[in-house]
Amino acid sequence: MGRSLRSRTAAATSGGRPRLAPARMRLADVLRVGGVGLRTRPLRAFLSALGIAIGIAAMVAVVGISSSSRAGLDRTLDALGTNLLTVSPGNNLFGEAAQLPVESVAMVGRIGPVEQVSATGLVDGAAVYRSDKIPEAETGGLATRAAYLDLLDTVGAEVTSGTWLNAATARYPAVVLGETAARRLGLGAAGPQTQVLIGGRWFTVIGILAPVALAPELDTSALVGWEAAATYLDFDGHPTTVYTRSAEKSVAAVQGVLGATANPESPNEVEVSRPSDALAAAQATDEAFTGLLLGLGAVALLVGGVGVANTMVISVLERRPEIGLRRSLGATRGQVRNQFLAESLLLSALGGIGGVVLGIAVTSGYAFSQEWPTVVPAWAMGGGIGATLVIGGFAGLYPALRAARLAPTEALSTP
Repeated sequence: MGRSLRSRTAAATSGGRPRLAPARMRLADVLRVGGVGLRTRPLRAFLSALGIAIGIAAMVAVVGISSSSRAGLDRTLDALGTNLLTVSPGNNLFGEAAQLPVESVAMVGRIGPVEQVSATGLVDGAAVYRSDKIPEAETGGLATRAAYLDLLDTVGAEVTSGTWLNAATARYPAVVLGETAARRLGLGAAGPQTQVLIGGRWFTVIGILAPVALAPELDTSALVGWEAAATYLDFDGHPTTVYTRSAEKSVAAVQGVLGATANPESPNEVEVSRPSDALAAAQATDEAFTGLLLGLGAVALLVGGVGVANTMVISVLERRPEIGLRRSLGATRGQVRNQFLAESLLLSALGGIGGVVLGIAVTSGYAFSQEWPTVVPAWAMGGGIGATLVIGGFAGLYPALRAARLAPTEALSTP
């Protein structure tokens, strides 16, 4: 029993007999005695700690994955920039689809802070097929767009196979496919022998794009040169999306004048958007879902706390003879209480540490699969272990008090 059995002589009382006072247990002694129950019943301790670990792992993983996703988004925006603005036609007063003037791209380019401007134009009636044997109704949700040659630089897109349109190929039946479009058409690479049917005419696939985060409409598009679209597909020359890059400090000011500049006669028929805002909105949705998962993790943690309380109550019932023996040898109620409370805290701490480690492992694995940086906030790890200690304290308090209230004779008489 360590120092709990030592005594020291106090001042003599009346009658000349010394008074014996039990020595206080050091923290190391309390932890050592509290660990006895865990060492003697390892399987039960493991299963109880596992309940705590699952709850903590769920909470740490949810926070870590959310933080890693946010870090991945920030890295994407840093690479692509948040100064991309798009202009597209809205509806007129009668609810009909409006049009941007043919000159809108040139007019937007005259805005002072605008550094880059490009555009695409949706080509009506030009469905995309892998072969002429496919029924006309099975379009695959793909669209054909006429594209300016400087589109890639403006939207931050990259070619994964082949090459982009140039001044020569933009005049002939050549096409660059978005990532999703190529996948739906069953094409993995561009080449001079690879062709697709667009608007009843064969176009050679000269390039395939990587996914475009800030212009996802390009992923499902077949992009042809502006001149080729007019020559072979009867394109009317009206842009449907104008992309602009501005100085970062001037984005708000440019956004305010884009509508009136793109269509001076009907600025109310123009829609101006900032693609990075859509990504931020998607992140906000993810954060709301993260809150729900955190709630589920908290429920799992509570269930684990109930398991710890159940384990401690059973431990007190099973170890009554041990409690009676300790009390008979001089252990105080407080020392018995501290022993079982320390056991509960140790059990919860083991579960908490294991849960944090498991949560970090899950976060790292998922972040690696998504090519995100792994980010686990320190407050999540510290808060997880702190939560387990609080749960353990509450879970072990009643069993500890119950053990402390046992009289030595009652405990020793228990079969």
